Amino acid sequence: MQNDIVNAVKVLKEGGVILYPTDTVWGIGCDATNEEAVKRVFEIKQRVDFKALLLLVDSPAKLNGYIQEVPEMAWELIELTTKPLTIIYPGAKNLVSNLLAEDGSVGIRITDEKFSHLLCEKFRKPIVSTSANISGHPTPRIYAEIAPEIINAVDYVVEYRRDDNNLAKPSGIIKLGMGGLVQVIRE
Repeated sequence: MQNDIVNAVKVLKEGGVILYPTDTVWGIGCDATNEEAVKRVFEIKQRVDFKALLLLVDSPAKLNGYIQEVPEMAWELIELTTKPLTIIYPGAKNLVSNLLAEDGSVGIRITDEKFSHLLCEKFRKPIVSTSANISGHPTPRIYAEIAPEIINAVDYVVEYRRDDNNLAKPSGIIKLGMGGLVQVIRE
């Protein structure tokens, strides 16, 4: 695992794109502060670039660096959740515009899974995490379900957990607005 972390961080710092295991499904990832890398992720997924991408961070403390004002409700959700939860926050900052939603919001998930947590910690910036599939195709639940076009299009494929056959599911998604607005997008 340590080799994978070192290699993945190197690729991310160079503006590359990785394929890696997360706390949910395998993800296509890049530096969330690098516009060209984010553009490549859209190209790999064959996805229109006005659809927002989510990011992973390793700690709730990192939220203040990327959200103008973290709603109080978010802290409670983070503390109480027992499953991976992506929260869409209003007022993103310090991130490239091509990964944000049209309203300037951004989805962020705090990962506790061993590999993705350590990767975020060592990289020290948020990492894009979008499912490893071509847009409109089913989300692969294990590494073996990832299409060869995706595997061949990235700069680095993590070895760790490739043989894990536990069927993963995407995270829940909740959108928070100012003034206490809460919208469940996906349970």
